[in-house]
Amino acid sequence: MSLSDGDQEMYAVLRRHFGHDAFRPAQEAIVRAVHARKDVLAIMPTGGGKSLCYQLPALLSDGCVVVVSPLIALMKDQVDALKERGIAATLINSTLSQDEQYARIRGMATGEFKLVYIAPERFRQRNFVEQLKRAPIAFFAIDEAHCVSQWGHDFRPDYLRLGQAIEKAGRPPVCAFTATATPDVRGDIEKFLGLQEPAVFVSGFARPNLEFRVFEADAGRINLTGCRYCCASMGRQSFIVRRVSGLRKWRKS
Repeated sequence: MSLSDGDQEMYAVLRRHFGHDAFRPAQEAIVRAVHARKDVLAIMPTGGGKSLCYQLPALLSDGCVVVVSPLIALMKDQVDALKERGIAATLINSTLSQDEQYARIRGMATGEFKLVYIAPERFRQRNFVEQLKRAPIAFFAIDEAHCVSQWGHDFRPDYLRLGQAIEKAGRPPVCAFTATATPDVRGDIEKFLGLQEPAVFVSGFARPNLEFRVFEADAGRINLTGCRYCCASMGRQSFIVRRVSGLRKWRKS
């Protein structure tokens, strides 16, 4: 089957900038919805490739994409990775002076960047939101979108300001991404971010690279050296050890 010009461009960008010939499950449908300028709510497991679902459409769109991310370290990692791929990206967070923040917003307005990662607390500042109006924003990508919900396990009050900020920026499309969200949390994401008839994607929560095992051991005999040996023997690179008290009593009941 021959590909349309749009599909050829999409796959060319996928290969050239991300080094892939095919999408992971659910990615292509989400990319198409985002590129079609629909509001999107995507629930994908950690490691499922959420970031590509907004990074690739950013390269196919006019203007720049604002990515709201709550974690400064992750923000920096993603921006560094994008720059290594030859993609114009930057970040705006509390580590920058106000002058540097506004300089980067001016860069957004002049087309210097395709993706700009912004920490949610920046939207507390009225002047900052006003400055954003100058930038041609293709769409907003809200990472860790469950932080908008008081039902969520990582509620961040600054996320509640995003809906109003998006409206002031001219209401470009909004794409919300999270790894987990109950029906209540999904409802809050749609409500507080003002999603309009969003395309909703739930790609599942399975993590084939994770497994859970429970071993009974005397508390005094647990040691990390032994855990590392067992982990290495099973070909695993990382592990979590947690002592669970009361388990023996529960098993006997």
